[in-house]
Amino acid sequence: MSDHTAFASFQDQFAALRREFEQQLEQDLLDIEATWRDVLADDTNHAAAVRLHQQVHKLTGTSATFGFVTLSGISRALERFLRASIEDVTGFDADQRMRIETDIESLKLAACLGEPVTSDNTEAFPPPVNSSVQQEVDRNRTIFLIEDDTMLIRELSLQISYFGYSVQAFSQLFDLQTAVQQVCPAAVIMDIIFPEGDLAGADAIRSLRNEMHADLPVIFISSRSDFIARLHAVQAGGSAYFTKPIDISGLIDKLDTLTAHKIPEPYRILIVEDDSSLAMYYDLILRHAGMLTTIVTNPMQVMEPLSDFRPDLILMDVYMPVCNGLDLAAVIRQEETYVSIPIVFLSSETDTDKQLAAMSLGGDDFLTKPIQPDHLVSSVLARAQRSRILRSFMVRDSLTGLYNHTRIKELLNIEITRALRQRTPLTFAMIDIDHFKSVNDTYGHSVGDRVLKSLVHMLQQRLRKTDIIGRYGGEEFAIVLTNIDTAKAYIILDELREQFARLRQHYGKDTFSVTFSCGLASLADYRDAIAISDAADKALYEAKRSGRNRVVVATEYTM
Repeated sequence: MSDHTAFASFQDQFAALRREFEQQLEQDLLDIEATWRDVLADDTNHAAAVRLHQQVHKLTGTSATFGFVTLSGISRALERFLRASIEDVTGFDADQRMRIETDIESLKLAACLGEPVTSDNTEAFPPPVNSSVQQEVDRNRTIFLIEDDTMLIRELSLQISYFGYSVQAFSQLFDLQTAVQQVCPAAVIMDIIFPEGDLAGADAIRSLRNEMHADLPVIFISSRSDFIARLHAVQAGGSAYFTKPIDISGLIDKLDTLTAHKIPEPYRILIVEDDSSLAMYYDLILRHAGMLTTIVTNPMQVMEPLSDFRPDLILMDVYMPVCNGLDLAAVIRQEETYVSIPIVFLSSETDTDKQLAAMSLGGDDFLTKPIQPDHLVSSVLARAQRSRILRSFMVRDSLTGLYNHTRIKELLNIEITRALRQRTPLTFAMIDIDHFKSVNDTYGHSVGDRVLKSLVHMLQQRLRKTDIIGRYGGEEFAIVLTNIDTAKAYIILDELREQFARLRQHYGKDTFSVTFSCGLASLADYRDAIAISDAADKALYEAKRSGRNRVVVATEYTM
């Protein structure tokens, strides 16, 4: 979508929200009049006076947002007068009543006269946040392998395929040019030496680049390790160079880097605003900026979407009925899982002391209504970016990038709650690499780290995006397989086990293989996080005890 088209779309949607506000305005003013009559009926009715202030306060922010400047000015003056007056518990005197009734009539008159649409609210329409516009794009996972050693072709093709890549292999150079015209690969793995010459592979890639006029990721492999061969590979546009025997783990690392084309996941913003028109307005702005949003108009119902949506930031109104934003922030902060989520308050409140008080009660920022779209996006974006970075340090394992022990346990609890509510299956898996201490003792910890990362790569490539993977500790991993029963999970994990066992690990010119054992437990049999993790752990122990390199499902027998 072009910038012009996107802007036009934004204007159309903004206009629709403005019309909705106009249609609702008459009822809002009737509600204000009705509450004022409640106050007049009993001038000691403090609750009614507070409700009147909240209704006028809400009108102030909404009318300004949708360009009703005159209406907003009258409403803001009345809102300030009410705030000062209701502190006097003795009720309103005759002059105060006259002032309030006059302002309410002025509000009705301003609403009847209407107001022309101004461009103030739409000219500042922010551009999309390119770094987080959408989820990871579909990956092209086709790899061209050009190698005249047929045995090496079979071995490399098989090893690479374990990580979810599709390999098309060619033993002759001229086959590559024909193939590229039909399919554009994600990357090319090219040997250097061919019968045509000791640098023929590099020459072929250079020629291909000149013909295609495109940047094609290339990894060179060779039995040559001299500077001349490496120089020719670089000059031909090679992104990496591996000497034989090929380190599969390192090769996959490089392939993942070259082919991922991953767009960072969009920032997730939870909007808590009882005024549906305003909530949809913020939703419109943030979605156009490339963020994912969920709206909650009833603050009493925030905990479920908070758990399901897992926001990077909460955008929250201060004045809401039944439960105001300050109290709601305090409730959210009581949950350890949500302590680090930034909360940005929204309000027409201009009193600096009250804004600071709101910040002291759990807020991270305070935005005053009406807020321009670009200001809203920049404020939310800055907080969400910082939040995601800080949380990644807190919840990610530094070696593998997976969730750490604490976070995977928290996510298991969250997913179990969701599965029970939605009545969907869930399976929890515990994986442990067999004889891992022996790998470290024999080959060193750096090789052991490569073995760990090779398993991590395989899990990430072969499991679904919805599955949650964590490093439980050492060589032990935990997986939450959502919406899948144990029978299907067994098939998936057992296939992964077989593929990992066939994966060739490298130490210098030596190669070796490693296996893992796995224990599975189903939510159908164990109804909470402690029970299911304990069952999976015991099933894993049974897999180890009965010979390793196998998957065991938790049953009463294994218990």
